[in-house]
Amino acid sequence: MGQTASSDLIGSILQSIPPDAQITRIEYEGPRIALYTRNPKFLIQNNYVIANIVTSLKKRVVMRTDKVIRKPEEEVRDVIRRLVPSDAEVKSVFFDEVLGEAVIEARKPQLLSQEKGFDTIDLVDKTGWRITTRKSPNIPSIALENVYHTWKTTAEDRGKLLKDIGENVFRPRLSNQAEVTIYTLGGFSQVGRSAILVVTRESKILLDCGIHPGAKNPWDAFPRFDWSETDFADLDAVIISHAHLDHTGFLPALFKYGYDGPVYCTEPTLPLMALLHNDSVKIAGLEGNNILYDLKDVRESIKHCITLPYGLVTDVAPDVKLVFNNAGHILGSATIHLHFGEGAHNLVYTGDYKFAKTMLFDGASWNFPRIETLITESTYGAKEDLMPSREEVEMTLVRTINETLSKGGKVVIPVPAVGRAQEIMVVLNQYMSQGQLTEAPIFLEGMISEATAIHIAFPDYLARDLRAKILEEDASPFESPYFTVIEHASNREEAIQNGPAIIMATSGMLEGGPILSYFEELAPSEKNKILFVSYQVAGTMGRRILDGARQASLVDQNGKIKLIDIRAPVEKIEGFSGHSDYNQIIRYIARLSPKLQQVIVNHGERRKVENIAYVVSRMFRIPTLHPDVREAIRLH
Repeated sequence: MGQTASSDLIGSILQSIPPDAQITRIEYEGPRIALYTRNPKFLIQNNYVIANIVTSLKKRVVMRTDKVIRKPEEEVRDVIRRLVPSDAEVKSVFFDEVLGEAVIEARKPQLLSQEKGFDTIDLVDKTGWRITTRKSPNIPSIALENVYHTWKTTAEDRGKLLKDIGENVFRPRLSNQAEVTIYTLGGFSQVGRSAILVVTRESKILLDCGIHPGAKNPWDAFPRFDWSETDFADLDAVIISHAHLDHTGFLPALFKYGYDGPVYCTEPTLPLMALLHNDSVKIAGLEGNNILYDLKDVRESIKHCITLPYGLVTDVAPDVKLVFNNAGHILGSATIHLHFGEGAHNLVYTGDYKFAKTMLFDGASWNFPRIETLITESTYGAKEDLMPSREEVEMTLVRTINETLSKGGKVVIPVPAVGRAQEIMVVLNQYMSQGQLTEAPIFLEGMISEATAIHIAFPDYLARDLRAKILEEDASPFESPYFTVIEHASNREEAIQNGPAIIMATSGMLEGGPILSYFEELAPSEKNKILFVSYQVAGTMGRRILDGARQASLVDQNGKIKLIDIRAPVEKIEGFSGHSDYNQIIRYIARLSPKLQQVIVNHGERRKVENIAYVVSRMFRIPTLHPDVREAIRLH
């Protein structure tokens, strides 16, 4: 922290630390205060020292090892090879120079825990690096490697950036009065381009930063920053609920046009975002579209990301604290809980959430200590939007697939790479291994296998029973022998020409990606089937086909339009969505306590937003709003 921190704060911390801790310096590290030590073993064994400081200051305080005790990377690798049991199957080690952490990726990371008798403290003592572990998937994750590479090659910039962020987060407050206003920049009375600007007397924070995948013009495609006259350089923070592009697709553009602050998200959200953003740049280049941002901007956004686990209270501005909680929507999806001032007001923004357990995730968390304002999504907010039971949904999927396979046809399933793809993979593997689903090749195309690797790398964010299978039994359903990954476009011929098969490919709304190649070849045949398992945004080709269009237009490599006749049956299976249905939304709101002061409804088609607002207002007698884009609402 050096000369930039207040002497009172330094004095308070130093008075709490025994001399044996050998603290060499104290510095801001983004939303944390970092204590650099030459004796990490002492602080690990006496963890009450830092715990007492946290309790006293009510700030996040972390231990970092002083650079002078960190052994060279190759020497550390040798120590790890000698001390880590071979049964753990270490695959790689990543060194984060900024945080002084060595991340060990192993097939069986559970063997590297104190509970299993492994001496982590000894490893820290012998290497001078803090040790963290992560599950290593058999499937390589290029996105995760890109994140590591970016962090590695921008270490000096990241170190300075974290100090600057800390100076901003912990700057003195100018006022003790808490005023909170939100500006609806996107995602209100519509699905797409989610973006909410939260403004207090002290700070400006952006919640999500998405695009509208079905929009035909820029005014409807991107958040309305022009209306709010937002200067990106004035933003204190961007907080991301989850990785889907309708919540993150504009994020790299912020850095292109002047933003230089932190992006807070959960640990899996970062590589998933990087995966989707890189793919967006690639697709825009291939299709000859105007590129909203390039790979340099994506890299810049990665550099600025600060990842947080669920449940950790974190200062993000002088008057705002943040807590992420499980939203149950996709891997790493989070509800965003903001605490303003000294208990003045609490806002929970749900993002997209699922208030029911699925094969992939536990249901969305609901037990908040305080909440005055709720902003809830309403994607399935009509009274008829009721999901069948999970058993019924799965049996419907098995029946309809068996029906097509028995006729020698192929089932084409357009899926988002993140979320629904993995859910369907788990279901298909289970029923095929049980003999209830006709055995046939399951081809995976696009980014599905890459996104799946990230799921395996972060099992702590999965449902308890699935996490146990992956970590304790080393029996990942994602790595089933039934799955065949199509690694190159030239391999598609096998999936298209050979016998009955199940083909899962991106994108989930038929708006681009490899799914269009399969659609073009297989949709004209009556023996095949197009099977939708995820939400289809209005304006997308997937939505038009689901609504009954029997012809679709595609653009070939020469830029010519081709008309595709759709003779294959089209079916939608409700129940696999990562969103709450009507009943789940109402149950979620009913479960929240203490009683809410107001509810704001967003992320839904207009009639669904209006319905949820009406029902909540009447049923719970809570003031409920359903604003449009470009409205300002005073919360406190």
